[in-house]
Amino acid sequence: METTADTEHRRFDSQLDGYLKADFPWYGLDEAFTGHRWLNPPGVSADGTVEHGSVGHGDEPSVKVEPTPDLRRFAVVVSVAHRPGRRSADGTGVLEATSVSSAAWLAGSGLLSCTWPTMMERHLRQDWLDQQTAIAWDLADALDGPGWSSLTLPVDGVPTPFHYRESEYGWVLAGSARGVHLGAYGRGMSAYGLGLAAVVDITAYARDHR
Repeated sequence: METTADTEHRRFDSQLDGYLKADFPWYGLDEAFTGHRWLNPPGVSADGTVEHGSVGHGDEPSVKVEPTPDLRRFAVVVSVAHRPGRRSADGTGVLEATSVSSAAWLAGSGLLSCTWPTMMERHLRQDWLDQQTAIAWDLADALDGPGWSSLTLPVDGVPTPFHYRESEYGWVLAGSARGVHLGAYGRGMSAYGLGLAAVVDITAYARDHR
């Protein structure tokens, strides 16, 4: 009979397998961060190609209703493959090229997924999420607009410009680095002073911080 621990290990191994199949580098916070880390499920296309994924740091978000969700402190780094425009796996359509806006959208929607108002009545949650998701999409599509400011952070030790914005739910940033588009989002941990770095060994990185 499979135990809860067995289920968690199987889920973890499945996620890790997706990260190992990626043809682009993964990024997380650099070695200055010494706390808990985790992997979110990677984004995989219909033909099995890994397109994006994210590495979390700090307090892992929970799907349960928490009495004090605002006390969670976390930062999540999103890596998005640099892809040109291409036909879909089934040949019936065309997929848009990925861009910094892709990373901004994934980071914005990621923030919403773990900061939605837990005390909101259930029938209002979807309306709230739909509204905020539309706003996040519009913002990601207008990175040069007034909704964003500039922030420079080190990526592999190199000062790198990012688009940055804050809201009552947390912060989001987006930019590009070596072969990938990068996004990040967080709450309770300031984006200022963070450093990003390529993950040298995602297997060790993940297993050491389970």
